[in-house]
Amino acid sequence: MAIPAAPLAAPIAPVATTVLYAIGALICHQLPERSFHVDGHQWLVCARCSGLYVGAGVGALLAWAYLRRHPRAVWPRPPVLRTLQVVAVPTLITVATAWLGLGDPPNLWRAVLAVPLGLVAGAVAVALVTDRVK
Repeated sequence: MAIPAAPLAAPIAPVATTVLYAIGALICHQLPERSFHVDGHQWLVCARCSGLYVGAGVGALLAWAYLRRHPRAVWPRPPVLRTLQVVAVPTLITVATAWLGLGDPPNLWRAVLAVPLGLVAGAVAVALVTDRVK
């Protein structure tokens, strides 16, 4: 929630948002041209990180709900790892094309293509914490 809310809170709570942006800088490059903006204020993290974190939050909630309804469910480790590898491909392509100078996708693409990796990573994190990956 802090990712899209931070730019809106900046005018009202500048000290708190300064702290949030400093924390965001530890995990993201926060380049203005690669970030979404609201009312002239940059989001807490770049578009790709936004897609990853939003996807992770949704994936974690979905996994928690699923595992709660299926208390005996176990996710085998090899398929979990293969799934993570597959869903990482779109994000890796956007990173590679930028690094190789082949083009820089628009922010919306960067965010959307990062969501699958975030979804699965969030779900896997919940499964690991609840000891459901075997």
